Amino acid sequence: MKFIITNDDGYSEPGLAALLKAVRPFGTTAIVAPEKEQSIVGHKVTMKAPIRVKQMDRNKWRVNGTPADCTRLALKQFVPDADWLIAGINPGANLGTDVYQSGTVAAAREAAILGVKAIAVSQYIAPDWIIDWRAAAHHASIILPMILKEELSFGQFWNINLPGPITISSTLEHVRCPLDKHPHIYRYSENGDAYQYEGTIHNRPRSMGSDVDVCFTGKIAITRMEV
Repeated sequence: MKFIITNDDGYSEPGLAALLKAVRPFGTTAIVAPEKEQSIVGHKVTMKAPIRVKQMDRNKWRVNGTPADCTRLALKQFVPDADWLIAGINPGANLGTDVYQSGTVAAAREAAILGVKAIAVSQYIAPDWIIDWRAAAHHASIILPMILKEELSFGQFWNINLPGPITISSTLEHVRCPLDKHPHIYRYSENGDAYQYEGTIHNRPRSMGSDVDVCFTGKIAITRMEV
């Protein structure tokens, strides 16, 4: 199989290296990732300006654009015969309503729109915990073979969230679960004419059995998404 690897945090970030490590045993890989961080840009695409691209190697491209731009260029220009596009591993969960602002999820969604199978992978950051990227790569490499064997209808893709904290020796259950529909609890602090978002992911409301609930209770949340 042939895989495109991308993310929203940037070409040089450890989550991309962790995902590459997890995917390599299953086929050939090409990296098409943003030049710089593009977190929380959602499904933004560039249509009215040129997108600058630097080819780093035979199968590696740095894109001065969004995650969705990376997907479009990868599938239209660089690796049109790819079997899968996988985005991540994002440092921070993409659960529930997060998926609409996530560049990681947007990269996978754009692939699904273009008729290519796709997965978004994210790592929840538990309070006072620093991501163990070796562990994230290890657990992604365990769950991916199962997901790669499953059928996806046109316009569908997978959203996977790893719980935290985890180590390589952690035994993790995986659960198929729906997307939670609750909004975050947040407010804006006011300073003159400036308003600053204030909220925390950890105390967000959630429905029992939803992706938020599954991930926050220490299991891998797997959600089949529709474009």
